[in-house]
Order: sequence, then structure tokens, then C-alpha cells
Amino acid sequence: MANIRLGDVTTWYDERGDGDPLVLLHGGFVDSRMFAPALPVLGDRFRVFTVDRRGHGRTPDVAGPISYELMAQDLIAFLDEVVGGPAHLAGHSDGANVAMIVAMRRPDLVRKLVLVSGNFRYDGIVPGVLEGFAEEDVVRSLAPRYGEVSPDGEEHFPVVVEKLLRMAAEEPTLTEDDLGRITARTLVVAGDDDAVTLEHTIALYRAIPDAELAIVPGTSHLLVVEKPGQVYPLIADFLANDPVRTWQPIRRAASEHSVRS
Repeated sequence: MANIRLGDVTTWYDERGDGDPLVLLHGGFVDSRMFAPALPVLGDRFRVFTVDRRGHGRTPDVAGPISYELMAQDLIAFLDEVVGGPAHLAGHSDGANVAMIVAMRRPDLVRKLVLVSGNFRYDGIVPGVLEGFAEEDVVRSLAPRYGEVSPDGEEHFPVVVEKLLRMAAEEPTLTEDDLGRITARTLVVAGDDDAVTLEHTIALYRAIPDAELAIVPGTSHLLVVEKPGQVYPLIADFLANDPVRTWQPIRRAASEHSVRS
């Protein structure tokens, strides 16, 4: 466990395991502790970095707004200064959004990309979901966990919530053409009852060249918590192996790894 100064943020991170570097990027309102079920699966195969983004977990908030672009800049600095080069990126929710921006801005820093319940436009969220996070009882229920580790204290949590909700109401604003610039091999994952609409997830999958898609049945936006025994082996298999040769390709018919029947 360590802290490193990246620009205006003192970022907390942990590192464990050997192998290809893999950075896990948590969702909003939580922190890297959400990946505890992932470590037994991924820690034996990869050099895993868990990072608390600005205003989350053990990384303090700083003055001003939080945005996906700022968090992408933070991640780029982390890859350059801590990892020391390209890594696999696996992000959930807001973490997925940050990962896809980095994959577009700095393709040289991304090996493979896993986007779990991410959205490339702010209107890809099911209507009414974001408003639910602003409810007082929801904020009150999440605040103690934030306060357990945050250097800003539990009382600062409503400030972070307000920043994140403001961000999510207006960002991201990426287009299918933007996503078409992603060159990393990509796996898109979502729950079948996700807070990101299925239509938006399919649009994300179709826009990224040769992306692969997995819909986990019987899960919501919190599929990484609900079915970690399905989600993390799926991610490990994608990251550790080359694509299989398919016999009846349609969308990927022009891909080199496909076998035409």
C-alpha cells in the first residue's frame, strides 16, 4: 500500500501479484475495496493494482469539480509513473468510463480493456437511477463506509456525492466515432437488468472495433458483487488468452483470427 502525488491529487494504491500489469478501476460512490472478491482470482495471474480515484476511498477530494477527463488524466499519470508502461484496464461503472477515455487518449498505455457496466454518454443510464443516489437515506447509508477510510471524514461524503451526480448528469459525451478509435482488444460486460440500458450497452459493443460482449444473467449494475464467481473468471479468461478462432463469424468476419466456413 502506498500514496503517490499525481498532479493535484495524492493517490492511494495497492499492488500485489506477478505477471502482466492489471489496473482495477472501481465505480462511483465506493472505492477499491469493492474488488476484494477479484483478488483471489486475478492476483495469481496478474500484477494487480487497485487504485482509489480522487475523492474516493483513501484518496482525498480536492477543490473543484470531479470529471471523467480529470480522472482519466490521473490514470494516465498513474500508468506512466507507477506502472511504468502499458497495462490491462478493467473498470466498473465510472471506472469503465475512465478506462475507455484513457484507451482513446493514450492507446499506447492500454493492453486489453474490460468495460463492466460503463456508459459512453450520460443519457445511457436508465431514467431516474441517478436521482436515487441523491436521496438522503441513500447518502446516509453509504457515508459510514466512506468515512471508514477517507482522509476527509464521513461528513465530507455529501460533497463528493454532489460532485459525482453533477458529473454524471452531463458526462460523458463520447460518440460512436470516438469509440471507433479504441485499438485495444475490448470486452464489454453488463448485467441483464443493469442501470445502463441494454440498448446503450449494445451500442457501446458495436462501436468499438471487434469488441466482445458478455451479458451476465440475473444481475443488476452491481453484478461484480452479486455474481463475482462468474464475472471475475470471465475477465481473467479474456485477459489471459487470445481470442478463439470462430467458424461462422458475422460481425468479425474480416478479423484475422476468424475462420471462414
